[in-house]
Amino acid sequence: MRSEIEVTPTPSGAANAWRPRLLLPLAFTGGLASLGIEFAAARLLAPFFGQSLFIWGTLIGLILIYLTIGYYAGGRLADRRPDARLLYQIAAAAALLTAAIPIVSRPILSLAQTGFAQLSVGLVLGSLISVIILFAAPVILLGMVSPFVIRLRIRQLETAGNAAGAVYALSTLGSILGTFIPVFWLIPTYGTRPTIFILAFALGTISAAGLLGGGRRRLYLLLPVLIAVLALFGGGSIRAAAYGVRLYETESAYNYIQVVKVGNETQLVLNEGQAVHSVYNPTSEYTHAYWDEVLLARYFGSGQTPKRVAVVGLAGGTIAKI
Repeated sequence: MRSEIEVTPTPSGAANAWRPRLLLPLAFTGGLASLGIEFAAARLLAPFFGQSLFIWGTLIGLILIYLTIGYYAGGRLADRRPDARLLYQIAAAAALLTAAIPIVSRPILSLAQTGFAQLSVGLVLGSLISVIILFAAPVILLGMVSPFVIRLRIRQLETAGNAAGAVYALSTLGSILGTFIPVFWLIPTYGTRPTIFILAFALGTISAAGLLGGGRRRLYLLLPVLIAVLALFGGGSIRAAAYGVRLYETESAYNYIQVVKVGNETQLVLNEGQAVHSVYNPTSEYTHAYWDEVLLARYFGSGQTPKRVAVVGLAGGTIAKI
């Protein structure tokens, strides 16, 4: 004897035939986006708050809290309204909110920079909390996807374990790729903000496909177009110079990097601007900082004057110039 599980019917016809087929790809994309957003969030905060253990711990803890809320809310809502259209609408909202993060966070992060300049702990802390809260809505919505997909795929209790296992496997596989792809490819190659837009676009595209069905629903096709437009106008500089005049900025696999001009001196500055990696001053042989300590090496040569010196790890070349 089989136990059937009630599922809210969806409109029939060829226009909606692919909707159930997109459930597992949606679970995969949701898992990819949730982990990708977590790593992108860390890099979004790094130019303003650094990459300390406290920042990472706070971010990971809150992301897990958001996912926990999403899992619980998604399961409850799926039991009340097991409708695939509602699930795709939730995913579409998550995509749109994700795409808004790089744009909305910019003025808030600028306040954090002002707080550092004014030594205002309240302003800096408030900005940090505000930015992290920005990730709450999209991550909670992404957390709702997996339990919702499980509910829609379970038709009989005898196959419930298989349905749940398939969803969790694909969602976890997406999370694994959401760890490696942004970290090793997207962020170092394109930057943090473009990475967030790419994740939002992928999620928005599959959500729009699931919502198609004729009539006004074709308007959902505008969702990935809207995200692409936001990406075009959501660029610009990552942050203003911590001091001096910014000549160049970029993101590496390790840090956010700025090259700034301070008087006659050119500096390579990392992350929030508190770490000066290298300096160059064409008018002086000395940096008047810890780089000058290498000049003491000549007094450890037993009275000999070396003809050649091996510098292991050239970095920015400051020591070699000295």
